[in-house]
Amino acid sequence: MRVDTQQHRLAAADHRQLLRGQGGPDAIALLNAGERSWRLLLLRALADATAPSADLPTGPLPALQEGWHLLTRAWATAPGAVERLLLYPPVGTWAAHTLRRVRDTVQGESPLWAETGHLHAVAASAAVMAGLDFRTRVPVRAGWAVLPRLGGARVAAADGPWAAVEVESTAGVVRVGPVAVGAAGWHGLRELRAEGCTLLLDDIDPYRGLREPRAPEPVDTADRWAELFAGAWELLLRDDPEGAAGAAAGLRSVVPRPRSERYRPRSASSGDAFGSVLASEPDDAEQFACTLVHEFQHHKLGAFMHLFTLYDDGGTERFYAPWRDDPRPLGGLLQGVYAFFGVTRFWRGRRGAAAEFEYTLWREQTLTALDGIRTARRLTPLGRELVDELTTCLTAWREEAVGVRARDAAALAAADHRATWRAYHVQPGSDAVARIARAYDPAGNTPLVLPPDEGVVVPGKPCRGLDTRAVLLRRSLVEGDAAGRAVEGARPEDVALVTGDHDTARARFTERVLRGPDPDAWSGLGLALRAQGHPAAEVLLRRPEFVMAVHSALGHNTDPVRLAAAFRH
Repeated sequence: MRVDTQQHRLAAADHRQLLRGQGGPDAIALLNAGERSWRLLLLRALADATAPSADLPTGPLPALQEGWHLLTRAWATAPGAVERLLLYPPVGTWAAHTLRRVRDTVQGESPLWAETGHLHAVAASAAVMAGLDFRTRVPVRAGWAVLPRLGGARVAAADGPWAAVEVESTAGVVRVGPVAVGAAGWHGLRELRAEGCTLLLDDIDPYRGLREPRAPEPVDTADRWAELFAGAWELLLRDDPEGAAGAAAGLRSVVPRPRSERYRPRSASSGDAFGSVLASEPDDAEQFACTLVHEFQHHKLGAFMHLFTLYDDGGTERFYAPWRDDPRPLGGLLQGVYAFFGVTRFWRGRRGAAAEFEYTLWREQTLTALDGIRTARRLTPLGRELVDELTTCLTAWREEAVGVRARDAAALAAADHRATWRAYHVQPGSDAVARIARAYDPAGNTPLVLPPDEGVVVPGKPCRGLDTRAVLLRRSLVEGDAAGRAVEGARPEDVALVTGDHDTARARFTERVLRGPDPDAWSGLGLALRAQGHPAAEVLLRRPEFVMAVHSALGHNTDPVRLAAAFRH
């Protein structure tokens, strides 16, 4: 397989636009060109790794070289169509995952011959697109034979979950086993259409899941997805036509997943699958639009980092990510701040208390994350430039007023996430904890001095999502206070806190603290005390892990509020 070399250059204006979290169709066209080279180099590496000298098992499939030969033949006949196939996101996921398996850097549940043999399915799709007559065999996974970007068919597999089936094309008629493509029994990929953008709704490709392969899962809600996409794209075109045009140039497919709890959408993307968005069924068009923005920001930065270096590899440090339950590595946090800059920009153009809440929350949380990595030693000068550009823009937006209710709710959600994250993941120095415990005077005659923050990040295991009280706030803003009781993981004290019953919240959180270590209860207590104007709230929200550790050293019968109030403010 021959791969031509190509140099890639970004115009200064496009380069700066991408550093600022933006990017119109011209900038995305340059990223697309880079991703083309990246994908072709990946396929070249896979071709080398699966050469006959590798002596890989082929199972019931033809020799791998037959697949490469058919793919090359198709490319020579219809290069444009075959390149569109090769740039289809699941093809990238397959090539990257299979190369890792061949090199034995990852394991998998599928037999290796089925992973490498997916080449024959890719080649068959290419040959169909090129209009060639051919005959080959492709893997059957969980009773499905799939041709990437085209669709798939259920086929009988008497030999267990792994088998093979013949694919034949003669005079324009393509058959996968007994099923003719386009006839009864064939499951073609549906399209999501909107003005200026068409995406494939891919529910069957085994490599659509962005990492390891998964069985096809045809959805019966394609019409709803199409309706939501049309509405989402209308919002994007109206509020940011240039950004929408850029996204239309880069996005290729949506992978549907089951609906999540309201206000808790799930989505993902991968650098191996440029242009694919995996998403739970959206609550509404606005949420879908936000998800598309979020994930396309990941794609833009991933493609940018395939061309430029933003940080040096090798560090083990972990950082606070205000949108995650877990600590994140530097690269992951850079991806997060870039994505949530896009989310902030999206909500900035929306109206209403709920939109103002999201805008204010993500503006402040993204600034917090940027501040946390500003001095990271492994950032390159270009990485620092990106951090500075995003920070400058978000800081300017702080001058924009929002409603008091949305502002206060966003402040509560931000303080909650940060304090709860610290309580779970930051381990204070044992010597400092012991020293403060010895100095504590229950009578309050000796103020305690909070030592410098020298805690280390030791990932814990939150017992529920750190967004639980934020979801309660969202439901309160949109649906009224009573609706918040339906949030998964929410307890009565959380509802009391969000609905303004601060005495009840304080009492319940205190009861939990006295029963033993409970990071979530410590942050909840701090929030309840802050709502009451209590001076103990400040240390509980800023350094909850330290107060919790001192409390454990003193014994669980120690009054937590009195202990927190003993620290000099």
